[in-house]
Formats: sequence, structure tokens, C-alpha cells
Amino acid sequence: MTLIEDSRISKPHAATGETEGRTRYPWTLPKSYSNLGLHLGVALWLLAAGCGKSKAPIVVGSSSGTEQLLLGEIIAQHLEHSVQRKVERRFGLGGELITFQALSAGEITLYPDYTGSIEIGILKETPASDRDIILERTRREMLRTAQLDVLDPLGYDNPPAMVVRTSDADTGKIKTLSDAAAGAERWKLGVSYEFQQRGDAQPVINSYKLPLARGMQGMAAARLFPALQSGELNMLAVSATDGNLDSPEFRVLTDDKQVLPPYIACLLVRHNAIVDEPQLRPALTQLSGKFTSDAVRKMNAEVDLKHRDPAGVAAEFLASVGLK
Repeated sequence: MTLIEDSRISKPHAATGETEGRTRYPWTLPKSYSNLGLHLGVALWLLAAGCGKSKAPIVVGSSSGTEQLLLGEIIAQHLEHSVQRKVERRFGLGGELITFQALSAGEITLYPDYTGSIEIGILKETPASDRDIILERTRREMLRTAQLDVLDPLGYDNPPAMVVRTSDADTGKIKTLSDAAAGAERWKLGVSYEFQQRGDAQPVINSYKLPLARGMQGMAAARLFPALQSGELNMLAVSATDGNLDSPEFRVLTDDKQVLPPYIACLLVRHNAIVDEPQLRPALTQLSGKFTSDAVRKMNAEVDLKHRDPAGVAAEFLASVGLK
């Protein structure tokens, strides 16, 4: 390799022998100062190396669906405000299993879910009917099998709701699922593909022995209520917080045998993220108990029926509970 002479390098002056381009000092540093400088340089280098290691990003995920997107946005906005860090959003990842796999793989830090769904869809167990038992079981198994923490409940349940047209319910004098099983009506039951995959409505069908006109029909969630209105279906299994249920046009039939397990809304969080980010658990715990089924249903209706921006709805909710 050829060394190229740099014109900025000082050269001796032809006449005087002095060096051009260099300031001459009448003293030199003592050796002890040179050693001190060396140590300081090493210390600064180590400090810079430590500072250069940035924290892992906080990534809030959600499965598909309006409610999951809304919860994810509420969580993300709250964390940005309370932890003072940029939060990444990965919403609408797909079904529950896909979202759970993303969490397990470290692609996201947390996402909202429900105890009944976790027990049925992830742990492949028959859920207990007792709220305390199912919450404790879910917490223990998620930590043991996947190193995930289930935080304190958000404050509401979201079990499947069996829904009919109010006019049909009035005509048939149907208020409960036992009434629906005992009547002459043969039910054309529709569910979302997610419900169909997870089998959320199956305990109701089996326990009440609902008379079906045909097999349970899966379809896109957005098609369910139009299909009920048109008569293509005459019963739906949907989430109890579906925004359409704000309308008096539909009636939720009472689960009078209490067949459905608790679907307690909660947050699933990677355990290592809680360890690495000490502010994360306290910030997320501030959301515990702040939600009600009515509030969530109204938020869903704002987005699905009034076509409002989820970010705006989320910001209003946080302000209403004193977290904005």
C-alpha cells in the first residue's frame, strides 16, 4: 500500500529548521498525566459502549378486530405518556393463535386477550367456571409454558353472547337460552371464523341442546349482523361487547345455566420485558379496573358504526379515566 503524503503534516522550515504548522509549547506533559489521560480515554470508551446499548422497543400488538385494535391503541398511547418512550404498534396480526405466536417469538411485547380464550384456544383446556380459579390457572400456565405474565384484569368480561332479533324474541317469548332450546324455532346460527376455529359457541349448543336448522355457519365478522337482519341467519354468537349490541334491534339471550366460562379481559406481557423495563408493569397496572363492558361496547360502536378514528376514541377514553 502506498502512503500518500498529507500536505497538512508539519515539515521543517528550510531556513530555520523550525516546524511549520505546529504550535511550539515551552513544556511537556508529565508522564503521570499521560497515564491519567489513557485511563480516562478507556473509561470514556467503556461508558460510550454502555450507552450505545439501546433498550428493546416496546411493541404493542393485537389480533384482528375493532376491540383488539382499540385496546392496543389505548395501551400504546398510555405507555407513550407514562413511560415517555416511543411505542411501536403492530395491530391486526390475525387470529389469537397468530398473535400469541408473535408474542412468544418476541416480535411483540404484549397484547390484550381474555382468560376464556386463552384456556380454550391456547392451553386447549376446558375452562373453570370460577373467576378466581381461571385467572390463577391462566397466570400460572402462561408463565410456566411461555414465560408470559398475565397482568391484573382490565375490569370487564367479554364472553360469547347469543343474539337474536328483538322482534323474533318478542314473538317467541324468548329471553333465555333455555327458552331458545325449548321453542319450536330451528336456529340458523352464524359465528365469525375466529369463533368457529376456537369453538366458543360449542358449549352453549351442547349444554342447551339448541335445535339447529343446519350446521353452525362461519363467516367474516362484518357480515354477521347484516345476515341476521336479512334473515339469512336467525341467531349469532358474537362478543358481548360488540358495538352492534347497543341497538334495540337485537337481544342478547341470558345464559341462565351459566355455561359460558369467564372471559376476563387482561394483558399478556413478555416476562423478560417486565424485567428489562422496570416502568412497564407499574404503567400497565394503571389500566387495571379502568374498563367496563358498556364503555368498551360504546367505543366499538363509535369505530364500527360511526366510523371514527380509533386513535381519537382511545384518547377520549384515557382522558375519561384520568390517564391522559
